[in-house]
Amino acid sequence: MRVQEEDLKNLLGPVKFIPELAARSWGPGLATGLAWTPAGGAILFVEATRMAGRKGLLLTGQLGDVMKESAQAGIAYLRKHAEEFSLPASFHEKQDLHVHVLEGATPKDGPSAGIAIATAVVSALCGRPVRGDIAMTGEITLRGRVLPIGGVKEKLLAAHQAGIHHVILPADNEANLEDVPDAILQDLEVTPVRDFHEVLNTMLVSDDASDAEFVPPQTEEKPSSGPGARA
Repeated sequence: MRVQEEDLKNLLGPVKFIPELAARSWGPGLATGLAWTPAGGAILFVEATRMAGRKGLLLTGQLGDVMKESAQAGIAYLRKHAEEFSLPASFHEKQDLHVHVLEGATPKDGPSAGIAIATAVVSALCGRPVRGDIAMTGEITLRGRVLPIGGVKEKLLAAHQAGIHHVILPADNEANLEDVPDAILQDLEVTPVRDFHEVLNTMLVSDDASDAEFVPPQTEEKPSSGPGARA
């Protein structure tokens, strides 16, 4: 008996596993991050939306204190440099922001989702989608610097397994790429970044071919070196 493609459903039953990226509906306000878990790396989807309100910030998805503080730091940076990201200077005065990290039943903590959260917020406020074929990891400071994180090997393995071929990584983590198998690195494009404007230049889908690159603020800051997901 020769098995044809159309026979698979009858033999194996309905599809039980849908690729994570294929299952997502992409649009403004959705970004892909990377997390570490006791079982290895994982893909982390971050959603952000805005609504009429008065300076409210809601963070959901069973986030730990460190991740909440990282999100607040990223949004504080956006408020300080709103004009550089084509945002109204008073965008936080008349709008509420809701940031949700999917798979809400899984506890999550750690600072390295900072750039993913900030990117999702900029995307939601500007109405410009984020590239869905790139994942990112990195802590963000109040001055927009991207600081190194842990679990690089596990996070890159998770990205590769999910079908992602491009990852944004803090520049100070480049040395950790030595721990990643060559077979994985050959199939991954890794973009090292030091400032948040570099993240947006890569991640935001341009709505105008003439869009200028984001210009970073001047800064003298130098980067410092339970079951659940740790971003």
